[in-house]
Amino acid sequence: MKLRFVWVGKTKHAALRELVEQYLERVGRFAGVELTEVKDRTDVGSDPRKIIEKEAEAILEVVAGDPCLVALDERGREFDSIRFAEFVEQHRVRGTRRMTFVVGGHLGFADAVRKRADLVMALSKMTLTHELARVLLLEQIYRAFTVIYDLPYQK
Repeated sequence: MKLRFVWVGKTKHAALRELVEQYLERVGRFAGVELTEVKDRTDVGSDPRKIIEKEAEAILEVVAGDPCLVALDERGREFDSIRFAEFVEQHRVRGTRRMTFVVGGHLGFADAVRKRADLVMALSKMTLTHELARVLLLEQIYRAFTVIYDLPYQK
């Protein structure tokens, strides 16, 4: 199984970027990992709707054909860590060749991304910064694999 992470813009904060890299490496011990950063669209002016729509176009182009798309949104379905591990394991056992997780930009997603998603998932009902959401997602995927393989969680 390959795990693909698609998000808008680069991780600018050095401490968060370091955590992203650490968790990508940890997750990479269990599955293939691919990261795609879609350009943040500040070039279309300051209208939030235009920015979100342009980012959505780029996201949808990148994920076209991906068999399992999970979009992160605070309005999505919440899992505890065990249920999330079960969700990942079900896809692994079913032979899902690639699971793609999408984190939107600082303005969130256009409805078109939510509609394309096979699952809209919330890391929390609280609103998180998009950069922090990246770290939290990767940490929970790493935790899921430690649950799946019955390994101690390495801090």
